[in-house]
Amino acid sequence: MSATARRPARRPSRHRWRLLLATACVLAAALPAGGASAAPAAAPPPWRDPALPAATRAADLLARMSLEEKVGQMTMVERRYVTADALAGGGIGFVFSGGGSLPPTNTPVGWADMYDGFQRAALGTRLGVPVVFAADAVHGFGNLPGATIVPHQIGLGATGDPALVREVGDVVARELTSMGIVQNFSPVVAVVRNDRWGRTYESFGEDPAAVSALSAGLVAGLQGTSVAARDQVLANAKHYLADGGTTGGEDRGDAALTDAQVRALHLPPFRAAVDAGVASVMVTYSSIRGERVHGSRHWLTDVLKGELGFRGFVVSDFGAVDYLDGNSRDTTAYDVRTAINAGVDVVMVPERWKHFRGLVVQEVQAGRIPLSRIDDAVRRVLTAKIAKGLVESPFADRARLGEVGSAAHRAVARRAVAASVVVLKNEWGVLPLPQSASRVLVAGDAADDVGRQSGGWTLGWQGRTGNAMPGTTVLEAVRATARGTVTYSPDGSAADGSHQSAVVVVGEMPYAEYEGDDPTGDMRLSARDRATIDRVAAAGVPITLVLLTGRPLDVNEELHQVRAAVAAWLPGTEGAGVTDVLFGDVPPTGTLPVTWPYDAVQQPINAGDGKNALFPLGHGLRFPASQSAYDTIGASFYDDQRGTQVETCTDTGCGQAVAHLADGDFVGWFDVDFGDRSPRTVSVRVASGATASGTLEVRRGTNRGPLLARVPITPTGGWQAWETRTVPLSAAVTGVHRVYLQVVGPASGAEVGNVGWLRFAR
Repeated sequence: MSATARRPARRPSRHRWRLLLATACVLAAALPAGGASAAPAAAPPPWRDPALPAATRAADLLARMSLEEKVGQMTMVERRYVTADALAGGGIGFVFSGGGSLPPTNTPVGWADMYDGFQRAALGTRLGVPVVFAADAVHGFGNLPGATIVPHQIGLGATGDPALVREVGDVVARELTSMGIVQNFSPVVAVVRNDRWGRTYESFGEDPAAVSALSAGLVAGLQGTSVAARDQVLANAKHYLADGGTTGGEDRGDAALTDAQVRALHLPPFRAAVDAGVASVMVTYSSIRGERVHGSRHWLTDVLKGELGFRGFVVSDFGAVDYLDGNSRDTTAYDVRTAINAGVDVVMVPERWKHFRGLVVQEVQAGRIPLSRIDDAVRRVLTAKIAKGLVESPFADRARLGEVGSAAHRAVARRAVAASVVVLKNEWGVLPLPQSASRVLVAGDAADDVGRQSGGWTLGWQGRTGNAMPGTTVLEAVRATARGTVTYSPDGSAADGSHQSAVVVVGEMPYAEYEGDDPTGDMRLSARDRATIDRVAAAGVPITLVLLTGRPLDVNEELHQVRAAVAAWLPGTEGAGVTDVLFGDVPPTGTLPVTWPYDAVQQPINAGDGKNALFPLGHGLRFPASQSAYDTIGASFYDDQRGTQVETCTDTGCGQAVAHLADGDFVGWFDVDFGDRSPRTVSVRVASGATASGTLEVRRGTNRGPLLARVPITPTGGWQAWETRTVPLSAAVTGVHRVYLQVVGPASGAEVGNVGWLRFAR
């Protein structure tokens, strides 16, 4: 049921009854004498006939337009500067909302109301051409609290899965179109070649082939099998061309590349997007060898529209045509004629639309912009609007407003998060973490911050820290998964040897575009984040480091202090996707979409350039299918337990021990591989007090499964006085099994001992 359908019907006022009665009288007087019916209404013009092809309808509508109306269709204005008069005058073809630009009521209904108001004004013009409302929903509709925020594209690049990316695009499209937003400035099909670039996280990665496949997948998800469907949007491939290849990774900089390099590295994803039927392409602020692409007829017309066969419309970036004359403070006649003659079809003004429209009309009348160029641009725009179905269905699809942030959409986003997690390091089988751990520490300011998880383009252009955007933080997800006690210590000061493991969540603060450029920095974690890692490491707790970042960072020093590390990128609102991997509910499949350097000095670094990377392109560890029974199995790296605690261990190489074991406690390790020949002995490293006594039963399958051996516990001279006890196996075992140590001790509950490790031998 739509929002409007729930409103109670109102009876007309007396004044309105009088108006209705008067109108009826006038209509009755207009009828022919004798009560004959009125003459049939004129047939609608061809452009309103849904049975005709979109191109035919667009040609008919174009022929009915004045020059001013045509130029209006080429005009895109930020919603803050749009008035009903502007739309009613036919002066605007597109309205857009920039990052943080909001309606009076920032709810799905508020967005739908705003859009429908704009649309009613547009439909009231002489021709009634519908307006297109556009937005930057580069990872979900970040302007709206409660929307589903999916991983930024660097994370989707780590999935390497075009089918999953298509599902993500469909979720974003469905949420946008319910509110009337029918153009999404997405995907970013840039190939990032220098991670200092502030838009690195908006790229799928450094490899043109991978970016091409994923770009096509996202276009397919946003536009669907038919862009005319109510729940699909007009996708927009950006930013054409080579913005990921600028010198120094400077946003809006210069790509000092040959045409051959541009074609090999940066053109393929746009070709893939065009082949996928992308409706629009946005031009980059950047230049190629000093020529701004907004003014390049070669790249816009000859290559994009000619060679690639692009039939959609080309839109400028925010105020970007103003840079063409070298002075960005105002839009000049030179700016508009250079951009439009080069091949720009729609200009994002964004404010002074009357000034822009007047300049274009002036330049056409003076013969400096051919009317044929205007007609080509408007024909492309009208064809897209008609193909989208706006003529037949111009208003928001309010019946679907309930889908915004729905459980089904968040489930897709959560799967995408899990698929994007890249395991960089995993020593001693720390990962997956045991859900049965008695005590887990979570540290780092970023652990309880949806804003940090989401990055830029979330509740504002530059993003925002904190939890104003509804979602699940990594901390909340750990608490929902771990069955033991979870302690949160933002600075790590609560860490001690009693914690079985620590999840330390650190990373970048939110940023966007050029504000995020790092031209000379060391690309390291903040001093606060590094101090948090130091505190937890000093307490002897095995650390799993979770990096929330839009690009590779210099973490080489920190990696020496941790047992495991994952790149979780900027996952968005569904932090549970990260813990799905950390705790083993979902196996890790993510791989690096960019090369990870040892330090920032190596930037730019890319596969094949001969530089020695810390982690190469495509790196991503998998959880081992099994662990060898003949390697040392650290007791504290268990997969299952009951009743145990861990504490710092002074034995050589021990780190942590499972301590304070008493009757009924057990510890288990999964997927232990004995091979095809049974071991003969098992050794257990133990420590026990002066009066301790009991037995450690080594069992297969479960803590009550078949008995493999009994290890007697007698005093070793102290709870940190370590001895190795070796006993023969009482039963043969081959293949892969779970192994448990079941504690048998005094009925009084007195402690039996501590365990550091175990190991089988043939």
